[in-house]
Amino acid sequence: MQRVADLLKEAAARIGGETPRLDAEVLLADHLGISRGALLLDPDRQVDPQAYGMLVERRVAGEPVAHITGSREFWSLTLKVTPDTLIPRPDTETLIEVALKLCQRPPLRILDLGTGSGALLLAALTEFPQATGLGIDASPAALAVAMKNAQHAGLATRASFQIGNWGEGLAERFDLILCNPPYIGEDEALSAEVKAHEPATALFAGKDGLDDYRRILPQLPGLLADDGLAVLEIGHQQGPALLALAAANGLLASLHPDLGGRDRCVALTLPDRPAAPQR
Repeated sequence: MQRVADLLKEAAARIGGETPRLDAEVLLADHLGISRGALLLDPDRQVDPQAYGMLVERRVAGEPVAHITGSREFWSLTLKVTPDTLIPRPDTETLIEVALKLCQRPPLRILDLGTGSGALLLAALTEFPQATGLGIDASPAALAVAMKNAQHAGLATRASFQIGNWGEGLAERFDLILCNPPYIGEDEALSAEVKAHEPATALFAGKDGLDDYRRILPQLPGLLADDGLAVLEIGHQQGPALLALAAANGLLASLHPDLGGRDRCVALTLPDRPAAPQR
């Protein structure tokens, strides 16, 4: 048996990387079935190091923490995560913040294109309690994860999911459209961990990373309600290209930064509604 404090120190030294201590804490808390806060409040607790050591070795080998624990926090929701879905990231929460700021009225119908784990749709439904939503994804495995997350969040009666190719074939119009499409260029540098453990179809979008935007933006005029809002995640250097694509498709657009000050999403509206002022 070892003290929690000693285990965490040793594990962090083994894990290395950008967030070794955080990774060590999350893994141990999950292993013990307690919160990180409870873990840190009891540093003298005695723990059998063997099973925990196996989790640490998986992390040392490059497996994402979210895949080891099977879950990830997003917008105060605990979401099931598998290798079939993109791991939800804090930067993506910017889309929910922008939607809360820019929606002229609380949306009643929400569309999440490329829903993956369901993170964006479920987060939006928690903020807009009168709304119902639809999540679209091309992956049956991802949709199975999203449905489980909806059930776990108590939102299964308000969220539905279906196979689709972005907005193709949808006849309905939506008050709010959310989307975190693939936007990594084929030749862009990407960490070995992400390449090895997250689905390539959720990451890469052609030579310049814009292929899926070229599919999605032409669909938006037929999917948005008259006063509707679409918020799409973008790569931090793709802002100018997205503004040009928006203009080419008759949409008004504004760029919005994440907490690090980098362009993180584009907000799009139909031309009879003014977009938010550009930065």
